[in-house]
Amino acid sequence: MEKKLKKEAAAKLPRLFEEFDKLYPDAECSLNYDNPLQLLISTRLSAQCTDARVNMVTPALFERYPDCKAFAEADIEELEGYIRSTGFFRSKARNIIDCCKALLERHNGEVPDTMEELTALAGVGRKTANLVLGDAFGKPSYVVDTHCIRLCNRIGLTDNSDPVKIEKDLREILPPERSGRFCHQLVLHGRAYCTARKPKCSECSIRSVCRMAKTLPLK
Repeated sequence: MEKKLKKEAAAKLPRLFEEFDKLYPDAECSLNYDNPLQLLISTRLSAQCTDARVNMVTPALFERYPDCKAFAEADIEELEGYIRSTGFFRSKARNIIDCCKALLERHNGEVPDTMEELTALAGVGRKTANLVLGDAFGKPSYVVDTHCIRLCNRIGLTDNSDPVKIEKDLREILPPERSGRFCHQLVLHGRAYCTARKPKCSECSIRSVCRMAKTLPLK
C-alpha cells in the first residue's frame, strides 16, 4: 500500500471503530454452525447464494451428514439434492466430498487452523479460509467479500479491487484483534447503508471519514 494512503487509512480507523461498535456491537458471522466443519461447509455453500438460504438448507444437511466421514462417503446425487437450492450444487457437492476426503486423509477428519492447509482443500479460497480461521478458531482474519471490497474502496482504506491485494492492505492497517469483527461490521454496514446501487450517504454516521461521501452533497 502506498505510504500516504496507508497513513490516511489508519487515521480513519478510530472513528470507524467507534461508530461501527455503536451500530453493530454484536457483529458476527450470519451463518449457523456448531463446529468448524459445519462452518467450512456452510461457507462453501454460500458462494453465489445468500446466507439466509444456506441457513435454511443446513439443518437437514447436517442431520443427514453429521461428520466428516459421512460427507466423504456421501452419494453425490443425494448430497446434490440436499443443497440444490443454493445454486451451483453439482460443483459444490463434488468439492464438499473431495474436501472431506482430504480432511480424513491429511487431518484425521479435523478442520485445520492454518491458511495454507485450508486453501489446499477443494473449493476453499482465502475468503472461506479467513472466515473459518476467525470465527471457528479465533485467529486474526480478513474476510474480503463484495461488501468489504466496495466499502474499503469507498471509505478510502484501499485503492485496489483485487481481493488478495485488499486483504494485504487491511493486514497493514488493522490491529489483528479487531480484524474479524471489523470485517463483519463492514458487511452489516454495506447492507444497511452503503449499498451497491444507492448508498445512504446523508444518513451515514461515518460520512466524515468516507472518501466517497465527502465528495457528495448532503440531501
